[in-house]
Amino acid sequence: MRFDILTLFPELFTPFLHNGINRRAFESGQVEVHFWNPRDFADGQYRRVDDRPFGGGPGMVMMVEPLSRCLDAIRMARQAAEAEPSDAPAPVVLFSPAGQRLDHPQVARWAEGRGAVLVCGRYEGLDQRFIDTYVTHQMSLGDFVLSGGEIAALALLDAVARLLPGVLGDAGSHQQDSFNPALNGLLDCPHYTRPEVWQGPHGAQAVPEVLLSGHHARIERFRREASLAVTAEARPDVLAAVRAQGGLSKADELWLAGRQSDRL
Repeated sequence: MRFDILTLFPELFTPFLHNGINRRAFESGQVEVHFWNPRDFADGQYRRVDDRPFGGGPGMVMMVEPLSRCLDAIRMARQAAEAEPSDAPAPVVLFSPAGQRLDHPQVARWAEGRGAVLVCGRYEGLDQRFIDTYVTHQMSLGDFVLSGGEIAALALLDAVARLLPGVLGDAGSHQQDSFNPALNGLLDCPHYTRPEVWQGPHGAQAVPEVLLSGHHARIERFRREASLAVTAEARPDVLAAVRAQGGLSKADELWLAGRQSDRL
C-alpha cells in the first residue's frame, strides 16, 4: 500500500520511519511512504503557502492553489506507479478536529486498503474550498487541537503498519491488543514478567500466582476477567458498547455481577 503525505515538514517523519519494530513495514516496501511539500508548488520568490483569512481574525490559512497543485502531482505519480491504474483516485484524508475519531475498526480497514493521501494542515487550517473539492475523509485523534496534522498522520501509519503480516515479531501479538476483535473490543489485561517478586517502594509485590501455574484454561480465564475489570474501571463506555454488540458471555456477565456486588 502507498501513503502520500502532503506536509510542510517532511523531516518530522524521518526518525519514525527508520526506528522501532514498525520500520520493517517501511523498509520492506509493504508500506510505501512518499512526501510532498506544497511549498514546492507555490508561486513567487518566497513560495508562500498561507495568507490572512478573509473576514479578519487571528492566524493564517493555507492557500488552496498550492495544495491543489500538490495533490494533482500526487495523483499523477500514483497513477504512473500503479501496475493497474484505478479509475477511482486514492482517498484524501485530512486530519481535523471535525473528523471522525480514529479507532481500531478504522485502522483495520485502512490496513486492508491500498493507502491514501494524508493531508497535514498547519496554521488556522486549510481554505475550505480545498476541503470541499478534494477531501474524502476527515479524521481526528481526539477532542484536542494539535499544531499540525503530522502527529496524527504518524499515529495512523504506526497503527496500520503493525497490523500487516511479518511486521511484528509474533504474528499474533496485535490480536491481543486493546479494542481488538479477539478481545471482543475490551481493553487488554495487565502483563507481568521477571522478577516473580519485586521489592518495590511499598514492599514485596508478586506476580499473580495463576500466571505461574501453567494451567492454560485458568490463565485464559484470569486474563479475560482482568480485561473485564480494567475496561469496567477505566472505560465503562467501551464495556457498554461490547455488551450491546453481544460480546460478553454468560460467564463474563456473572463475573461482572459478582464484582459489582462485592463493591457494594
